[in-house]
This record gives sequence, C-alpha cells and structure tokens, in this order.
Amino acid sequence: MKSVLTFLILFTVTTITAQTTIKGKVTDSKGDPIIAANIYIDGTYDGTTSAKDGTFSFTTTTKGSQILVISFLSFEEVRQHIVIENYKTQTFKLREDVNTLDAVVISAGTFSAGDNTKVTALKPLDIVTTAGSAGDIIAALQTLPGTQTVGESGRLFVRGGEADETQTFVDGIRVAQPYGAAANNLPTRGRFSPFLFKGMTFSTGGYSAEYGEALSSILLLNTIDEPVQEQTDISLMTVGLGLGNTQKWNKSSLSFNMAYVNLEPYQDLIPQNVTWNKPYQSLSGETVYRYKFANGLFKAYAAFDHADFSLNQNDINTLQPVRTGIDNSNLYVNTSYKGILGNYWSVHTGLSYGYGHNDIGLNANSVTNAEHSSHMKLKLKKKFTNRFKLAFGADYFITDFNEDYNEPTGFMYLSGYYNSIGALYAEADIFFSKDLALKAGLRSSYSSIVNDATIEPRTALAYKVGEKGQFSLAYGDFYQTPRQDYLKYFKNFEYEKTAHYILNYMYNYNGCTFRAEGYYKDYDDLVKFNTNMPQFNTTFNNNGNGFAKGLDLFWRDNKTLKNLEYWVSYSYIDSERYYRNYETSVTPSYIATHNFSVVTKYWIESLKSQVGITHSFNSGRPFDNPNEVAFMNGKTKNFNNLSISWAWLLSQQKIVYFSISNVTGNDNVFGYNYANTPNTNGQFAREAIRQPADRFFFVGFFWTISTDKKTNQLENL
Repeated sequence: MKSVLTFLILFTVTTITAQTTIKGKVTDSKGDPIIAANIYIDGTYDGTTSAKDGTFSFTTTTKGSQILVISFLSFEEVRQHIVIENYKTQTFKLREDVNTLDAVVISAGTFSAGDNTKVTALKPLDIVTTAGSAGDIIAALQTLPGTQTVGESGRLFVRGGEADETQTFVDGIRVAQPYGAAANNLPTRGRFSPFLFKGMTFSTGGYSAEYGEALSSILLLNTIDEPVQEQTDISLMTVGLGLGNTQKWNKSSLSFNMAYVNLEPYQDLIPQNVTWNKPYQSLSGETVYRYKFANGLFKAYAAFDHADFSLNQNDINTLQPVRTGIDNSNLYVNTSYKGILGNYWSVHTGLSYGYGHNDIGLNANSVTNAEHSSHMKLKLKKKFTNRFKLAFGADYFITDFNEDYNEPTGFMYLSGYYNSIGALYAEADIFFSKDLALKAGLRSSYSSIVNDATIEPRTALAYKVGEKGQFSLAYGDFYQTPRQDYLKYFKNFEYEKTAHYILNYMYNYNGCTFRAEGYYKDYDDLVKFNTNMPQFNTTFNNNGNGFAKGLDLFWRDNKTLKNLEYWVSYSYIDSERYYRNYETSVTPSYIATHNFSVVTKYWIESLKSQVGITHSFNSGRPFDNPNEVAFMNGKTKNFNNLSISWAWLLSQQKIVYFSISNVTGNDNVFGYNYANTPNTNGQFAREAIRQPADRFFFVGFFWTISTDKKTNQLENL
C-alpha cells in the first residue's frame, strides 16, 4: 500500500511539473480588451477564455511546436506558431472580420436584386410585380434612376448612352441579341422571361474589369441554381398562353417554359393607333438544365423565339403608308460551370452561341440579315486572405453578320462584317478594414476589325461612415467597337470610348434605402457620318465626342407602413453629343433632363389582393425642327404614364391578374418626322411619333401545381 501511494505522489508531482502555463492578453486593434475570446492549443482540449480585462492563462502538457488559436465572433481568427518550452507572455491584437454582414460594400453605379447581396435595391419579386412593366425586366428597370424611358424603343438607355451601349449577360456569358423584333418607332421587349432567374445586377456605370464592350452599363441575369420543388405553371392571358414545368432529381434539375402570344384577338377589341396587316404573333421558350458536381455547378441554358408581324406606317414623305413586315427567328444557347478547385481557388467558365435571322419587307423592297455570335469565358479567382482576393481571366467574342438588300428594279447591296475580340483582365479586392475597401482592375482587349488594343483601368473605393451609411468612388475607362449599323458599311473605325467618374452615398437601415449618386461621363471618338441615315455610300469617321453628367436619387421604404412597399426615383441629366450627322454638339433626342417615377405596392389582406400603382414622368425631349434655324431646338411635351395592377388570390395557387398601362390615356409624343421639302408656305410639314395604343389592358389567370400546394405565381406577375 505504501509503495502505491508513493507512486501516485511521484506521478502527480511529475505531471504537474511537466505542465507549461500559457498566459497572455487579447485586445482589439485599438488596444481595448476583448472579453470571452477563445484561446486554445490546436488539436487539444488545452485552452480557456479571456477575462474581463482580456487576460488569459491555462496550462498544457503538450511539448514542442504547436499552434495557438485565438478567436472571437466578428474578428479574424489568429493562428500563431509557438514553441511551448520557449513561450513568453504575449498580447494578441485581433482585427475585425471583413466578411461580417455590416462590412462595407462597393455600391457605386450598382443596383442588385437577389437574396444574397448586401446592396440590394430591388428584390427579385420587384422585377415583375411593378405595375406597367407587363412582366418585362427592362420595363421594371426603367423605374430606377439613371435610366431613360424611350417609349418608341423600349430598350435600356442609361445615363446619356444609347441602347447598344448596354450589354446583357446570362450567368456571366454575353447575349448578343437581347431584344425582340420591332418595327421603326414601335417599342420592343427583352427576350427573357423572369420565371427562370433568381436575380440580377444592373450597373449604371463604373463596372468591373471582368466586363467590356459596353460604353454605359451592363445587365447581369443569373438563373436559379437549385429550384425549391417540382411544379407546373399554367397561364391563360388575353394575349396568349404560357406553360412552365420544373423537374428535380438527386443531383440535377430541369426547368422550361413556353409562351404563345397572338395580339390579333386583343387588337380586334381594343382600338390601335397603328394599322396592322398581321398583328404580332410569337412562339418562344426557355430551358435550364442544372447538374451538381461535388465541388461545382454546371448549367445549360437555351432560349428560342420566332415572331412575325406586318403593319402600315404613315410617312410624311409618301402618299401611301409604308408597309413593313418582319419575320424574326432567334436562338441562344449558353453553358457555364462554377466550381471550387481547392486551396481557395475557384473557376467560372462557359460559352454561348446566338443566332438571329430577319426577313424584312419594306413595301416592295426586301432585307434579309443573319447574325452568328459567340462568347467564350474563363475566370479564375484566388482568395489569399479574407482581406485580399485576386481574379483574372479571358474572353473571346466572335460576331459574323451579313445582310442582303434587294429592290424590284434589280438594285441590290450586300453588306456585313466579321469581328473577333480577345480580352484579358485582372482585378483585386482589398479590404483594409470592414469600413474601407478597394477594387482595382485592368482590362485589355483587341478587336480584329479595329486592329488595335485597349488599356482600360477600373477602380472603386468604398468607405463606411457609420452603421447606416457609406460613400463610394469609382473611375473607369470603357471601350466599344462601333455598332452594327455602321460596321456593315465601313470597317476602318477606331474604338468609341468613355471615362466614368462616380461619387455615391448609400444609407440602409431598418427596411429603408437611400442612394444619391453624382456622375460625369466623358465620351470620345464617337462615330459621325454625312447622310440622314447610315447607308452604303455614307462617309464615316471617329471625330465625335460628348459628355453626360447628372444626379440620381433613389428612396425605398418597405416597413414604415404595414403592407405597403414603395420606391421613388429621380434623375437629372445634362448631356450633349457631337456625333452621327449632328451639325453641332447638342442634347440627343432620346434624353429627357428630368426623370421621375414612383412605384407602390399594397397588400389588402381582407381581399387577398395586391394592388400596384406606378407613375412615370419625363420632361420634354429635344427634336430638330427644320422650320427653325437652331439645330435640335424643339422640345416635346412632358411624358406621363400612370399604370395600375391588381392581383387577386382566387385560392392559394390560382390568381387572377388585371393591369392597365397609361390609365389616363395621356397622348405621349416621342418626337416628330418632318417632310424632306417645304410646302407652298415654305414650311416643313410634320407628323408626331406617338404610342401604338392609348392604353394597354391585360387580364390573366395563373395556376400553379406544386409539391407543397402553397406556391403561386404572384411573384411572377
């Protein structure tokens, strides 16, 4: 017994004397103590938590080289190599974690819609529930500041830029033909249904070095990664029919939708301001296939549509109306892969092919054109630390366009072009703290048709000035090859280019968002020509220039009043251009100085209904009146559009939807066409460019059949 006690005493003494005490203190970067931080030897149970004054002390029996770990919520973890026998008391300063929800974000020039972004201005639901948007993503975006409502076009015009200065991407891959077919001075729609997209990012300027070939802005549409459930959507509408279905398997899923639109029955009932020989008809569809790998996600997206119509349009210069007929077919296929490569590397790659074909009849003349386009993309990203990330990659674009013009007299003209563009870029995200962040990048591209390379620096800085507000600055150079209308007749162009300067303030608190953004854009090398419209005998050059400057304001409130959401947008713009066939530098005809819109949505529980009201206002736009000496001296009257919508939940999965655009029937005028020669009084007669109809009525029934028996299409209306 005595020997056993002796052994235990010796063992205890030996064990105690073999332990080493680890002491220290934990503070933040200002030296203030951090209470309850975790401190431990990695791979052991030896550790403790810091006291009220930040000090800690614990013993360990480990020997030799070890890793001491210090961690605390919202601070970066410290992992320090120590040698137990040589350890001396230390003070550890923890840095704030830049990945926390309240960290600063780069917000200059960017609006986002999605569930995973910290700068969200619109929710995915908003893209299509806005009264007056009629399910068109582009129309919903036109309620945001920085955009122009150009009623005779329907396309996206941003901060003084023309529609072709905005590029559209699906899952990061470019879409060469994002709009449907339309005749002269009639509005078109975006080709994409909102049903398959989880969100979007809309940059009004100063965008990332990852994207190019856009002087003004980019629109990024992201398809849904993983559908929640299997479901079928059926739509019966006054303008056509729709059908959608989603199937899920263990690692993959497939979604598709199809739509048939025929405006003939509608136009038989509702008076139109346009004489239709054959009202608009279209058949379209989209599909997304997704497959989950162990460390990545593959997507294949495809969209097609075919549309045809014919109408008579009055022309001030001809006795008879001009008969215009268009038969358009479009196909777009896109594959992409996003995955993790290990050791904090990630990859995003993909390719696309687009084909657009038009058969156009203009009285007895005919035009046939076809465009083949493709985009290949590779992007690699490395996360070195939470504070430094580097991305770099390459793009390759191909465009092949051909057009045949034929007249009954036998005159014919063949035009077209082939252009390939290769681009390289690199961009770094640097967080100096969770209040200060920098994004700096460089892009360079080479166009075969321009035969020159660009150097395009981009940078953005964001600083958080409190819990609710932050400032952002952005600068960038942007280049773009001239538009298709010019390239098909002339090849010896230079790049058109612009520089963006942006100052942004954003306030975000308790369901309310305020943004104020001032900007300046400096255009150079814009295309000029010497005829009324670009044609085969036109002389072109790159001697144009211009500028755009302005202020965009945005306010959104989701919580102040129960069941009411609303946002208000205002834009002021001052812009002039010396380009096209302009005699001097003036404000282009598509720009209104003041743009205002207010969007409201109110849920009425007792009626199981959502009521929406949207009002858009634009001040008058300039036009050239040949009866006046000054160029572009005329101005249209102000534009007003009040639209309402009502969605009634007939049952949980059945909805009746009703909307009217331009309820008041305001006679909006977008400009004037003037006669080429004066009349007997020496005056040039004119004809107004008006809306194709005073109002647009829409009634639809939407039925969802899903696994949970709860989902409905309210968010898609």
